[in-house]
Amino acid sequence: MSAVAPPPSSPGFAEPAPSALLELLGSPRDLTSERGVECPGDLPAPSDPDLVERARVARAALGDRAFVLGHHYQRDEVIDFADVTGDSFKLAREAAARPEAEFILFCGVHFMAESADILTHENQAVVLPDLAAGCSMADMAAIDQVEEAWEVLADAGIADRTLPVTYMNSTAAIKAFTGRHGGTVCTSSNAQVALRWAFDQVGGVDGDGKVLFMPDQHLGRNTAVLELGLDLEDCVVFDPRRPGGGLSEAELENARMILWRGHCSVHGRFSTQNVTDVRERVPGVNVLVHPECKHEVVTSADLVGSTEFIIRALDGAEPGSSWAIGTELNLVRRLAAQHPELDVHYLDSTVCFCSTMNRIDLPHLVWAMESLVAGRTVNRIVVDPDDAHWARVALDQMLALPGL
Repeated sequence: MSAVAPPPSSPGFAEPAPSALLELLGSPRDLTSERGVECPGDLPAPSDPDLVERARVARAALGDRAFVLGHHYQRDEVIDFADVTGDSFKLAREAAARPEAEFILFCGVHFMAESADILTHENQAVVLPDLAAGCSMADMAAIDQVEEAWEVLADAGIADRTLPVTYMNSTAAIKAFTGRHGGTVCTSSNAQVALRWAFDQVGGVDGDGKVLFMPDQHLGRNTAVLELGLDLEDCVVFDPRRPGGGLSEAELENARMILWRGHCSVHGRFSTQNVTDVRERVPGVNVLVHPECKHEVVTSADLVGSTEFIIRALDGAEPGSSWAIGTELNLVRRLAAQHPELDVHYLDSTVCFCSTMNRIDLPHLVWAMESLVAGRTVNRIVVDPDDAHWARVALDQMLALPGL
């Protein structure tokens, strides 16, 4: 079994083609194996024929001392060794529910491992198999930029009527900023509840209070307009690279949703042309997309929902029905393989992996597990104690919201 071979798909699943840009940037590299930075010590070669067996041996040796978490967007070769799979918040909660585990191996990206460290006990070590596995969306909101943005809001006289809400896909520092200012964290599943709560703290949805939503502008806009009934004109985008966020004081005063200029590099790729093309190609197809997609894509789809929603939708789909899914390719491949009774299509016609998530491969997981077996704790993720406290305040506020 090759460590980088794509997983088998259902007979009807058409594998998307590599994009011309990827071919240009990656040639002659293997486009399915973003390796990330080298780990200290010996990183196994992806071609090692004993790699799967080494993973099995190391996992067995760790036993109950370790708990392995696998995000839905991970490669199948990694998911095969996960004790639990899920989205970022589900995995962080699963880690917190395993206080007996000495090591939490988080096969995800950096902000997810930070959340696990915040929610677990001090005697537990959260390990990220490759420290280069970051999140481009989370990196679009740096703490110094957010603090400067808050000063802009204060100078405009609206900070006292603004509550920050940060998406789970943000750094611990941004979650801590949100906690310090009385806000909350949200997921793509509970964004409506979180935003409604936030508006209630500043006069209600029909008042003049505001929400600073970070770092994904699309989730904030889609939730505010499609689920809370605000208008697109109520939403402005704060660009941290421009003076004053690129907004006048009048624009800030009139806005209800101040959206951070951030996006997901995967979900932001999908277009209305993709939707048009798949409808022409597959009559009767159900188009299902993630709320991190652009507003025009979401409004042209049939269904929109979180990763867990997408999985449940296909689990309950009528046999023989056709589905075009707008989310990360590893997950869509896996859903197609799990549901041969469905006609599953990838919404985009070209490859669209989460390149940073893809850095966690079997060689990195084997290296991390074998290091732990040998008594070396590698790539431990530790959040600053003060940030951890205030981030926990924001996370606890989310946990207190109804319906979570």
